[in-house]
Amino acid sequence: MRIVFAGTPEFAVPPLEALLAASYDVCAVYTQPDRPSGRGRKLTASPIKAIALSKGIPVYQPESFKNEETIEALALLQPDLMVVVAYGLILPLRVINIPRLGAINIHASLLPRWRGAAPIQRAVIEGDPETGITIMHIEPRLDAGPMLLKKAIAIQPDETAGELHDRLAVLGASALIESLPLIDLGTASAIVQDESQVTTAAKIHKEEARLDFSQSAIALERKVRGFNPWPVAETIFRGEILRIWRATAIPLDAPGTPGSVIIGPGTLDVVTGHGMLRLLELQLPGGKRIRAIDFLNAQSEGLTFLGEPV
Repeated sequence: MRIVFAGTPEFAVPPLEALLAASYDVCAVYTQPDRPSGRGRKLTASPIKAIALSKGIPVYQPESFKNEETIEALALLQPDLMVVVAYGLILPLRVINIPRLGAINIHASLLPRWRGAAPIQRAVIEGDPETGITIMHIEPRLDAGPMLLKKAIAIQPDETAGELHDRLAVLGASALIESLPLIDLGTASAIVQDESQVTTAAKIHKEEARLDFSQSAIALERKVRGFNPWPVAETIFRGEILRIWRATAIPLDAPGTPGSVIIGPGTLDVVTGHGMLRLLELQLPGGKRIRAIDFLNAQSEGLTFLGEPV
């Protein structure tokens, strides 16, 4: 098969590498235009572009598929299949219909659960016991196409969204390689999604990262894991933002005021609406990530409350 690969971030790297390792004919790569990055805001290529260039694969970086020239350029490649992984551009029906076998997507959830922009984070935040990868045909509706293959994995109790992201990227690569012969031979079973089971994984916004200690400790722990590595859970400490990279929920024998701090031998716990949140790894503005015990040792005054207004 002549394959056009469309992807942009690190999540798309293992699938592209798997295609190349399996000697598939990747005739072109589509990826987002170079974007400013870092403190110097220097234009930076996507990880996918870097791989393609190193392998001598032609790279296309259209801003959209709204003009005729962009669509014609894709058609001239005469692809058999288009593989899309976290590309970041909407593909119109004309584009989807260009490849002989259509276009497929590697989606990081067990569809129809968690259609949308942030399936990995939402699965962690909502406490799902498992998630996975779905290989699906692309259609104009977002993440709504027929499913060709699903692979499930358990979400570990202390797993962050970043750690789960890396595992799912590898799983997506293996699921892709497993599905391609079925697609090529026309033996893949396309299962229509059950619309009654759809949930939406809305895009993560930085404002969500501020923790509300009136919520339960379990819910807050899931947010800490779900917002790691971005945007990182946070609270207010003495008028400054205190980032919380790691935390765990523990029981609380007696009720207390949410936000109150309980300091034990080497521990820093915060009272919540139900239970306590034990803070494990923290970061002050301009500082490095440190253990909670080191944070405590650095404080010149007693620590009694977190989450007060700025």
